[in-house]
Amino acid sequence: MRIQERIIEGLLWLSAAITILVTAGIIWVLLSESLTFFSEVSIIDFLTDKQWTPLFADKHFGILPLVAGTMLTTAIAIAVALPIGLTIAIYLNTYAPAGFRATIKPMLEILASIPTVVYGFFALTVVTPFLQSFIPNLAGFNSLSAGMVMGIMIIPMISSLSEDAISAVPKSLREGAYGMGATKFQTAFGVLVPAASSGILVSIILAISRAVGETMLVAIAAGQQPRLTANPLVPIETITTYIVQVSLGDVPHGSLEYRTIFAAGITLFIFTFALNNISFWIRKKYQEKYD
Repeated sequence: MRIQERIIEGLLWLSAAITILVTAGIIWVLLSESLTFFSEVSIIDFLTDKQWTPLFADKHFGILPLVAGTMLTTAIAIAVALPIGLTIAIYLNTYAPAGFRATIKPMLEILASIPTVVYGFFALTVVTPFLQSFIPNLAGFNSLSAGMVMGIMIIPMISSLSEDAISAVPKSLREGAYGMGATKFQTAFGVLVPAASSGILVSIILAISRAVGETMLVAIAAGQQPRLTANPLVPIETITTYIVQVSLGDVPHGSLEYRTIFAAGITLFIFTFALNNISFWIRKKYQEKYD
């Protein structure tokens, strides 16, 4: 029995070690290739130039247009997903019968298993033509339809995690509110949501992180035109879309143009790393408060 436990312990240690080594390897490749890139391109130009044209004759290496495209689609996605996801979470937790909640919640989570390429074609062939019927100047590739469909894609993440956070609120708070004559609506928005705010915030931050890293949907529906704009009606390009564009094989391996994907990748890594750490910090800080 003791030998079996040692074998299991060793396998668990090996799994953890492989995960850490793979992560360290990814970071090392990103850093080493990025340092080579920044030895030829000024980091000041990288952070302040308003044009991103490394594949053109007149080369500019300003990351701002790609960051703006990423943030624009993410903001639209969160604007769609947050109210719908939070409403679903409150309804399932407070109003829905137990049998209905047990049935509908797994069905919602199925949305997360749909390949993102399907969402991309749905945005391009269904949502964009529909929006063009009452927004005539909407381009065929745009961040509006891509962001809206991305919002639909991350609704299960917000609704499921938020519902779990609301369910974790101590029953004494809910019963105390009902005992004082509060309605379900007053209990939900006056007691449960504030008490579960840390978990809800974590779900939102994780959804933002998921949207920032989305690739195929925006590559298909948002276009490949890096531009520094807040207009959701025109084509844009995100960081992930650019990495896909260069990785297709047309750019010579080892060239300066090829190494731009590592500079874009380290930028994306910093964004998602910061968001994940913020969510971890919020969960750790406020989880102790309500436990």
